[in-house]
Amino acid sequence: MSNTLKIVALGAIALIFLTLYSAVYTLQEGLQAVIVQFGKPVGQPVTEAGLHVKLPFIQEVRRFEKRLLVWDGDPNQIPTKGREFIWVDTTARWRIADAIKFMENVGTEEGATSRLNDILDSVVRDQVSSSELVELVRSSSWEVPEQEALKDVPEEQEKELKKEITRGREEITRTILAESRRIIPQYGIELVDVRIKRLDYVESVRKKVYDRMISERKRIAAQFRSEGEGRSAEILGQMEKDLRQIRSTAYRQVQEVQGKADAEATQIYGKAYGRDPEFYAFLRTLEVYEERPNKNSVMVLTTDSDFYRYLKQASPQGSLLKSER
Repeated sequence: MSNTLKIVALGAIALIFLTLYSAVYTLQEGLQAVIVQFGKPVGQPVTEAGLHVKLPFIQEVRRFEKRLLVWDGDPNQIPTKGREFIWVDTTARWRIADAIKFMENVGTEEGATSRLNDILDSVVRDQVSSSELVELVRSSSWEVPEQEALKDVPEEQEKELKKEITRGREEITRTILAESRRIIPQYGIELVDVRIKRLDYVESVRKKVYDRMISERKRIAAQFRSEGEGRSAEILGQMEKDLRQIRSTAYRQVQEVQGKADAEATQIYGKAYGRDPEFYAFLRTLEVYEERPNKNSVMVLTTDSDFYRYLKQASPQGSLLKSER
């Protein structure tokens, strides 16, 4: 009998312990809980962290995040208003604002992600397809570059750069956020923020854009080379012109100096030889004698020629006869 009592007592203790264990639960910081009885929520969500009590066995606890959660959508291929096909990659931040609505409508975070995919992708597609590409890329505070910065930009691109922006990316993302917030609260979700992470051309368009960029860079490089070659030819031409002018000036100065020197020499010679013309004639004759006649030519002279005058007048001792003075 005593063994039976012990078993009953142990069973009662175990039942009490199990009942207490089932009636008490803890809630960690950053979480919220909904008490469910027979599949339906009971009371308000529990948001305070700590130790809490519920009815044992018939009630259960379902925990949900209270912190911000991240949604990253898959990149979508969307045409803009100008029919340029681009890849749009979007992200959002959200939280569970009403845990009871959340549990009843989506149940889990995976279900919420599925709802967000449908809603945000649809809103993003509508906004992108109704906006120009330049509005998706630039902000509303875009300032047109100064004219000096646009001097090497092609006319087509210059028009794009000067194009006035009515809606920038910030306004488009705010519109996406506002449109999504009108739908999402029914699921117990609060959408905090939406951002466009990345915009990119589709592969077929990207290749054309790259080819156009390469062609444009080549055109600008050819223009720079042409301008450089023109400037080089201009510098070389000016250098040749200056060089010819320097040479011409130097040659003129040489000729002037040489002419003055020849004139002075002639004047000096004239004065010197003018004092004794006979001596000048004698000296010039000796210079002619010294010159070698051409070996291929023959010169025939008579003995009474003036060419031999000083030789005939020479004395046997090699001195000249006294000339009449």
